[in-house]
Amino acid sequence: MKLRIIHTTTFAYDSVVTECYTEVRLRPLDGGGQHCLSFQLSTDPRADVRSRVDRHGNDVRRFDLLTPHARLVVTATSEVLTPHAFADGEGELSPLARFDYLAPSAYAPFTDTIRAFAAPSLVPGDALETIRRVVEAMQGRLRYEKGATDVTTNAEQALARGLGVCQDYAHLMLAACRILGLPARYVSGYVYAPGSQMGVASHAWADVFVEGQGWVSVDPTNDAPQAERHVRVAVGRDYADLPPTRGVYKGNAKETLDVNVRIEEA
Repeated sequence: MKLRIIHTTTFAYDSVVTECYTEVRLRPLDGGGQHCLSFQLSTDPRADVRSRVDRHGNDVRRFDLLTPHARLVVTATSEVLTPHAFADGEGELSPLARFDYLAPSAYAPFTDTIRAFAAPSLVPGDALETIRRVVEAMQGRLRYEKGATDVTTNAEQALARGLGVCQDYAHLMLAACRILGLPARYVSGYVYAPGSQMGVASHAWADVFVEGQGWVSVDPTNDAPQAERHVRVAVGRDYADLPPTRGVYKGNAKETLDVNVRIEEA
């Protein structure tokens, strides 16, 4: 599919702030059959935007705003061509990548509860069947409910509640797969599904590395592989590696954040 995405983030302050330093990960990735055809990032008030690539291969844009302001609007506009299915050609992982994607993290901890949850899904010698069973087990233990958790919730907490959103599904899948010896990474992006429960929104899912095949991309929230309605934006060890926006500001003000995502067929 060819999709156009407009992602608008509005930072509002209850009094004037004098400086802010911000980085964003909003440009869709190239690779796995996906092509970012165009990308533009604008800010109001205007700031000079610089770019770099982080250790996970994500595009990072950074800007500093040194003029007093009480409101900042960041708009990312993308056009992207998505494949029918994610196709990865990475034959092997580097030692650092293997370490990163097998290790526990704050969002995907190795607790006794998660170990007990993951253990029955292991099929020795069959990574794909193990992945399928992990997702099946998650469908029986987690129920999707908007607002049931927040951006600080980890996999252990979501599992205890039995409720979560896409971020929680992704983190639980990371923890379970890593415990079972399968390298796994977090994927942030969007899903275009008008009329469904997910609708048109920011989304998260997981890649799991299968020896001899490469990365297999699975959306555990929807119990489905990544397909043409998914747009990949960034990958990392967990959400902490790739929030859409991250920054600090100088001032004695309270910040309110509003995010609006619009996706349409281009």
